Amino acid sequence: MSQARITTAVALLALAVTGAFASQARAQAQTVKVGLAMDLSGPFAVGGAEAKAGFAVAMKQLGGKLGGVPVEFFEADTGGSPDLARQVVERMLLRDKIDLFTGPIGSTVALAVGAPLFAAKVPYLSSNTGPSDYSGAKCNPYFFGASYQNDAYHEAAGKFASDKGFKKVALIAPSYPGGKDAITGFKRNFKGTASDELYTKLGQLDYSAEIAQIRAARPDALYFFLPGAMGVSFIKQFVGAGLSKDVALISTAFSADEDMIPAVGEPMLGLFNTAHWSYDLDNPANKRFVADFREQNNGRNPSFYAGQAYDVLMAMDAAVRDVGGKVADRPALLKAIKAARYKSVRGDFSYGANNFPIQNYYLRVIGKDASGRIANKVIGTVLQNYQDSSSAKCAMKPA
Repeated sequence: MSQARITTAVALLALAVTGAFASQARAQAQTVKVGLAMDLSGPFAVGGAEAKAGFAVAMKQLGGKLGGVPVEFFEADTGGSPDLARQVVERMLLRDKIDLFTGPIGSTVALAVGAPLFAAKVPYLSSNTGPSDYSGAKCNPYFFGASYQNDAYHEAAGKFASDKGFKKVALIAPSYPGGKDAITGFKRNFKGTASDELYTKLGQLDYSAEIAQIRAARPDALYFFLPGAMGVSFIKQFVGAGLSKDVALISTAFSADEDMIPAVGEPMLGLFNTAHWSYDLDNPANKRFVADFREQNNGRNPSFYAGQAYDVLMAMDAAVRDVGGKVADRPALLKAIKAARYKSVRGDFSYGANNFPIQNYYLRVIGKDASGRIANKVIGTVLQNYQDSSSAKCAMKPA
């Protein structure tokens, strides 16, 4: 081969190698697109606002990137409407070409958007709700109940009520999938008698009829699942009616967390509730998150909605990092998500076979801290390394 041909060949090879490296760099540096279907209005607006604040803390810590790769968020308010949420998600899939998804607070919304996301092979990391359908017979490799399974919070509360020796407990929750999971979960671990099961309208704020029925039933305790504004109204009316003197109040973080305490005040004192996370858990990741949240939100404590949202973006960050930014490789991305190689605010946890966490559930009581502020305090562990009861029904199919 002549010197000219050798020189040309070397030049072509250099161009090819340079092009390959450039192509690889582009592939690794491409923007990760994340869909955020938020509930910023409607019955779950309180939780939606808290989740948004948690996302903001995570993104500031991560420098606006996921796994070192630029990220673009496509945010929309679903208002807690399943129909609107499905339209929003279909638009995110078709127009925006999202790679990852999170956001909805309510179970009805999660169930409505699951099908199009799964069909498009877009991983859905739930920053709040964990419907029992998705943890059991309808489990899917593209759904990660990154926070909890719906029944588990209530199963922990039911166990506490039994351990406490309550014999007769009244139950109240909204009539929607999350509310029905709540009642079912509580009864699963409660050994006493459920004297009344009251289902209310989603978003209901007047509970005079239900309170009268509870008074007539004369239970030892009342278990309630009424998130957001529903819970604020109910607690004020229940305590105002004088029932809290004779009936112990038991709930979960959904109805008794730091986002609700300022709105209710003194009537919250003494209320028992269960949670998989609390702002006072003693681990480095949690301390950093709580400190940064307080700094960005006028010194107030974060709620579990904020903690979960923060965790989900940290989970996405770890997964994108572990696949080197190649989020189009869905099998690798799913494997990286399930590995959960990040420091969670809840401490150590792992995913079970159904993509739901195996984790602790704690007992908390609302009192006053050293500064006189009304707040939750962890006082024990109700369920340790707990896998939800629906997991046996899951026969996960490969992605």
